Amino acid sequence: MPKESTYTAKLPDQDGIYAYTPEEDAIWSELYGRQIALLADNACDEYLEGVKTLGLDAPRVPQLKDVDARLKRATGFGVEGVPALIAPSKFFQLLSEGKFPLATFIRRREHIDYIEEPDIFHEVFGHCPLLTNAAYASFVRRFGENAVALGKDYSWHLFRIFWFTVEFGLINTEKGRRCYGAGIVSSPNETRAAMVEKACEFRPFDLMTVLRTPYRIDIVQPIYYVIDSFADLDAINDEDIGAAIREAKALGDFAPTFAAKAS
Repeated sequence: MPKESTYTAKLPDQDGIYAYTPEEDAIWSELYGRQIALLADNACDEYLEGVKTLGLDAPRVPQLKDVDARLKRATGFGVEGVPALIAPSKFFQLLSEGKFPLATFIRRREHIDYIEEPDIFHEVFGHCPLLTNAAYASFVRRFGENAVALGKDYSWHLFRIFWFTVEFGLINTEKGRRCYGAGIVSSPNETRAAMVEKACEFRPFDLMTVLRTPYRIDIVQPIYYVIDSFADLDAINDEDIGAAIREAKALGDFAPTFAAKAS
């Protein structure tokens, strides 16, 4: 998320309810409607099943306590609204506890096509459906545990793993390659780039390669990494991630496949 934001996090009332305006509900409805149609033949089945399990629909912004309750029934995972920017250490700590931190505001209409910082549409529509899948939820929780154990000196490279899986991952299925990363499923531009236009590079997931791949957060991704199953994804946590990061640092990064950001 940018260091400065024009958005303010919403806070719940004494009953845990977040108040959204009719305009905010309308923005959720528009975002939901166009994305769910686009994803019908492009997202993996586990994601689409998760949308149904969570009861996500178009009329209004979902309440976090409802999402939390349905997730806990499905896999034991949960969510926690965060009031503002949180440090990587807090982010990883929450994941290790089986809680996905969620921004509570929703984008304004002038940002409906793209917002750099995560809002509740990205968080709930993008991240939460797959947390109903046991293998995927296990990966996220154990990844958080590994990150907490490794500490801040490893955070930069840990976020590369997170970026190319949880945010922008693709998976091979019997129906062909499908998207599952939250940054893809919540963005029409990213979905079309990865699944329709395909003017990008697709690489099989390899931990060392991922750790050496730089990325930019403010562009459509030029590279996507593809897994074969969510069980394979969870198996990443069985590797010595700390040793892999140290080796990746020694080898150095690959040359970026994107232009430098203008200052």
